[in-house]
Amino acid sequence: MARIYSGKKGKASSHRPPYKTVPKWLKYNKEDIEKIIVDLSKQKHTSAMIGTILRDSYGIPDSTVVTEKPISEIMKENSLYPTLPEDLMFLLRKAVSLKKHMTSFKKDKHSQRGLENLESKIRRLVKYYVRKGKLPKSWAYNPEQARLIVEKW
Repeated sequence: MARIYSGKKGKASSHRPPYKTVPKWLKYNKEDIEKIIVDLSKQKHTSAMIGTILRDSYGIPDSTVVTEKPISEIMKENSLYPTLPEDLMFLLRKAVSLKKHMTSFKKDKHSQRGLENLESKIRRLVKYYVRKGKLPKSWAYNPEQARLIVEKW
């Protein structure tokens, strides 16, 4: 059994090819891939999850090579991209989960420190998105508001 050398001890991995050409064996065209992306985003999948589904289920190695635009841009064109950026949403989910954990285990100091760091990361990310215009200037992190957002999403 041959192993692929990745440079890391004992780990095998594959890498994306350095060239950006459409594979000859790919049976989907640009319109087909965009339709699949729209259908998957209507099922509430994130752009990262859509990329994984395209790769694993449809055999599409890199959709941006064929469609000439990223998955998130296709979602935005069809008004299917979430109002909050995905990375911020994932951090809010994690904070809500940690906050719930802290209500049950009040003396868990390691988790308390993790929650403080996570909330700091959220505030920095919110500052960045407000500066870039992706969030309104009045948007600020609030644990209760975050819980409501996560429950709604």
